[in-house]
Amino acid sequence: MSRIGRKPIVIPAGVDVQIDGSTVTVKGPKGTLSRTVHQNMNVAVEDGAIHVTRPNDNKLNRSLHGLTRTLVANMVEGVEKGFTKELEINGVGYRAAKQGKDLVLNIGYSHQVTVSEIDGITIEVPSPNKIVISGPDKQKVGQFAAQVREKRPPEPYKGKGIKYVDEHIRRKEGKAGKGGK
Repeated sequence: MSRIGRKPIVIPAGVDVQIDGSTVTVKGPKGTLSRTVHQNMNVAVEDGAIHVTRPNDNKLNRSLHGLTRTLVANMVEGVEKGFTKELEINGVGYRAAKQGKDLVLNIGYSHQVTVSEIDGITIEVPSPNKIVISGPDKQKVGQFAAQVREKRPPEPYKGKGIKYVDEHIRRKEGKAGKGGK
């Protein structure tokens, strides 16, 4: 039996969970999220907690059990606390600024790169070399952060570019070992 799938998800105060067939809707202070789970998974609210069960031990049902529980748990955590990803910009003259709902990046190109905020995501620029992306949906936050990072990924020689705050860049040695006359 799935160890993760067996764990009940405690519903915190201020969070409302509604289950309609295979659709789970979670409302909280940070917003509302809805997701359709696989029809084989049984999701039920009992005693202030959400329980995910599977009908039998088929391979498909075993693989979906822990996944479904984790997805629902992320929805509950997202509407209660929210998720954030922090990006860091390294490089001389590289900087970010917020103009209205757009993120404007000066990252070494001949033009400025503009990334528009999508619904459900908020962008903050606390300093010119730091970007904070936040929202209730973990998947949207991670995908949007990856798209911003993709505009100028960090290069391995000097480490210039956009990287996650907790990311470690493997550095390469330059051409210092050349043997010429």
